[in-house]
Amino acid sequence: MTIDTKLSAEDMVAVNNAVNLQNAKNTAENGRTVSQELGKDDFLKLLITQLSNQDPTNPMENTEFIAQMAQFSSLEQMTNMSTSFTRMANMLFSSEATSTIGRTVELNVNGETMTGVVEAATRGETPQVQVNGNLYSMDYISKVYAD
Repeated sequence: MTIDTKLSAEDMVAVNNAVNLQNAKNTAENGRTVSQELGKDDFLKLLITQLSNQDPTNPMENTEFIAQMAQFSSLEQMTNMSTSFTRMANMLFSSEATSTIGRTVELNVNGETMTGVVEAATRGETPQVQVNGNLYSMDYISKVYAD
């Protein structure tokens, strides 16, 4: 048994109209901008719209509904994992920056090489180190000396 997951032209128009109406409503109410990417909230709204606009004489099959819910669950877990990986990467970048505090580093800034002791470090997605009173991206560090 194969499952036909394609929407008819009428259903597609109904879904597009519902999405456009919701996007316009969101933009007007809370300043949300329209995006070309679908998130888990958008997927759930599409599913609800599909369920509310289905033909009562030919409702969605249970297997179709279960498949869509499984897709939603997978999307949600991937989003959660992506968020967790981003947090972990930020912690690693911050840890790398703080591990250079008090150490002598060689920086390559716009083709010029300079050496100095790291006085401080910032945290976050793009941590920086403070050398000779100036902040530099970690990307500028070419060497870290074992003092």
